[in-house]
Amino acid sequence: MKRLNAVTPDFLNALERQLAPGTLRPPTPADLSEPRGIWHGAAGIVAAPRTAQDAAIILGAAHAARVPVVPISGGTGLVGGQVASDLPLPIVLSSERLDQIRACHAEENVVVAEAGVILANLRSAAAEVDRLFPLMIASEGSCRIGGNLATNAGGMNVLRYGNTRDLVLGVEAAMPDGTLFHGLKRLRKDNTGYDLRHVLVGSEGTLGFITAASLRLFARPASRHVALLYVHDPAAGLALLNFAQAIAGEMISVFELMSAQGFDFISETMPDQALPFGRTPPWSVLIELGAPRGVAGGALMEKIMETGLENGLIDDGILAQSERQADSLLALREAIPEANKRIGSVSSHDVSLPLSEVPEFIRDAPALLAKIGTFRINCFGHLGDGNLHYNVYPPKGQPKQALVHLRDEIAGALHELAMARGGSFSAEHGVGRLKVGDLQRFGDPGKLEMMRRIKTAFDPHGIMNPGAVLPRI
Repeated sequence: MKRLNAVTPDFLNALERQLAPGTLRPPTPADLSEPRGIWHGAAGIVAAPRTAQDAAIILGAAHAARVPVVPISGGTGLVGGQVASDLPLPIVLSSERLDQIRACHAEENVVVAEAGVILANLRSAAAEVDRLFPLMIASEGSCRIGGNLATNAGGMNVLRYGNTRDLVLGVEAAMPDGTLFHGLKRLRKDNTGYDLRHVLVGSEGTLGFITAASLRLFARPASRHVALLYVHDPAAGLALLNFAQAIAGEMISVFELMSAQGFDFISETMPDQALPFGRTPPWSVLIELGAPRGVAGGALMEKIMETGLENGLIDDGILAQSERQADSLLALREAIPEANKRIGSVSSHDVSLPLSEVPEFIRDAPALLAKIGTFRINCFGHLGDGNLHYNVYPPKGQPKQALVHLRDEIAGALHELAMARGGSFSAEHGVGRLKVGDLQRFGDPGKLEMMRRIKTAFDPHGIMNPGAVLPRI
């Protein structure tokens, strides 16, 4: 393991002379925490560059002094990639002041945004020029584009528009040795060697610090149509997805699976949140369809519901009759993670499966967990792309602290089940520090060796986010 050095007063004095006033500041609790409260970080200083060149200067100094660097963006990551407590006091490198939208080329469907731009602000900027930036996740009011890129964030629109990786045309990044990579091209085609943007996207700050990106925009659908349909079981939901895509093609942007437990959690923790049904359906799917001008999207949504009824896949549902109703149904899905947080999970999981394996995973997992203990299960997620959030909770009235000692056993069993069915133990949240052991256990040895070689080539001193994704080198 390479030796790293803590931030020292001499190091800070030398670095401060190279940077604009205010670039370095003391850490705050927000810099050293993460949403699930599993880790609490430490820092010698927080560096908040205002320019890409400043970020390169900071990394060049850290490289020369072998000081670890922990990048942080919005701090909303759920696998601990943004905090570290087991390192010599590091630099926490924040994107908070890299918050400018540098250019918006509506005629090209391209926006150039710095890493610290909050996702909701980027979506609003796109809307102002009658375009859509389709990345849609629950934390959009606080997460930043740099973190979305670093983790290859997913969300509800992946079915139609892809993950964050699919929205990136180019990146600018400060590399571990202080080199500044100028890769902000706006091209759809550029076959000029290795595509470094796709090495950096999803690398979770272990290979470099993304400072800006050229991102794809899309035409805004002329109309959108939302339905909550009550399906008999996950297999029926999957069959309905196939019918929906046959009817509406790629106009289907959202196809979410939700269980009754999720709605019960909303009722338990948010009594003022009205549910749109009298009897809670055991399973339901939330569908959003975005239609271009001249296409009767409402008729297509009605056809999807009719087909589901005719084929015995659904027994009821709600078709939104207004934008307000559509927003309310979408907000219901977005309320589930907050309700989960208020209940307090014993163990939360972000697994991915081949679509045909999803119903069998949901069928088999409860029996597997019953061998470990008694739990409540809230299974929900992005059925359209095979991503399930399979979260395990204590029985009602029992504190999670009484069961957290089972967390590793639960996670190991569920991850093994997902992998056995050709899936992944991390669909959209990344590896961070939480799943480093899982990657070592389940990862292909050849892939792991290539990853280690890439890490060593990009970051020979091992200063970038040490201990995230891969064990320290």
